[in-house]
Order: sequence, then C-alpha cells, then structure tokens
Amino acid sequence: MGSASIVSAAARRLLGKVALITGGASGFGECTARLFSRHGAKVLIADIKDDLGESVCKDIGSSSSSANGCSYVHCDVTKEKEIENAVNTAVSQYGKLDIMFNNAGIVDEAKHNILDNDQAEFERVLSVNLVGVFLGTKHAARVMKPAGRGSIISTASVCGVNGGVASHAYTSSKHGVVGLMKNAAVEL
Repeated sequence: MGSASIVSAAARRLLGKVALITGGASGFGECTARLFSRHGAKVLIADIKDDLGESVCKDIGSSSSSANGCSYVHCDVTKEKEIENAVNTAVSQYGKLDIMFNNAGIVDEAKHNILDNDQAEFERVLSVNLVGVFLGTKHAARVMKPAGRGSIISTASVCGVNGGVASHAYTSSKHGVVGLMKNAAVEL
C-alpha cells in the first residue's frame, strides 16, 4: 500500500459516521465539526447561536467534496427536551448516532475568593458545563445502547484534575465532567 492511499484512508476514517456536536457553532466545537466533516462524517451542530451555527453548516457544506451533510439544530444543553430533540434529530435525519461530542461550555469571571462568588452564577456554570454533559450522555446512550455501538466524548479541562487555575464554578464543573465520564464509561 502506497503512502498516498494510507493518507487518503486516514483522511476518511469517519466515513459514514454521524456526529452530534453541542457548542458546535464556534470554538472547539466548530473546529471539530469541520474536522469530522473532512473525515467523512455527517455532522449535526447543536448550539444556541442559531445564525452562527447555520453559517458554519453552510460553509462546511460548500467546502465539502462529498455529500457528507451538515445540519443545525437549536439546543440549550441545560434543557433536557432540547438535548432529547437534538439526538432525535440526528437519528431522524441521518438514521443513527455514532458520536456524541458534549462540547458546549461556558467560563465565568475568575473570582478566586470564594466569598466573592454568587450562587446563581455558580449554578449557571454547573448547569451548562456539567448538567449539559449529563443530559447529552444520557440521551446519546438512549440510542447507542440498543445499537450496541457509539462514542461519547466530553470536553473537560486541566481544571478537571487541578485546582487553583480557574474559578470555583468552572473547576467544580470540569471535575464533575471527569467523574461523570469515568462512571458512565464503567456502565456503558
């Protein structure tokens, strides 16, 4: 096998796969959506940034050399019905879900003095960064378990293993993501 055929095979390693990416309208999620599409995946971007998400899908579709497919669905990861809808949309549009990338996340103002932290802001960060991952994992597992296959990927951070780098809310949420994924991996 020549080096050109090895490169082309590697460049299409997600051919026929369906990926749902939360927070896919910008940042890591957008880059992942573009990369997955280049590797042959059909991509469903789930985000709250509707115009941006639709624009990214349009750009991915116009730059794609094949009919991989990219679509967008509005999804606030803190709302279970919206996550459930995003997973159902992936299955109804593409027939399955192979990859769930729980990527949506927020960063709050770094307040290192716990006395300066506000409960509502703490809960908002946990809701997006941890509860969103829980809901994404739950609903992806709902369709992946019966299929007997699938990959669930979740964005954590160095803050998921170290303290003192970011705010209490962000650090707590990323520690929670690591623990949740370890626990879900044992089950699934």
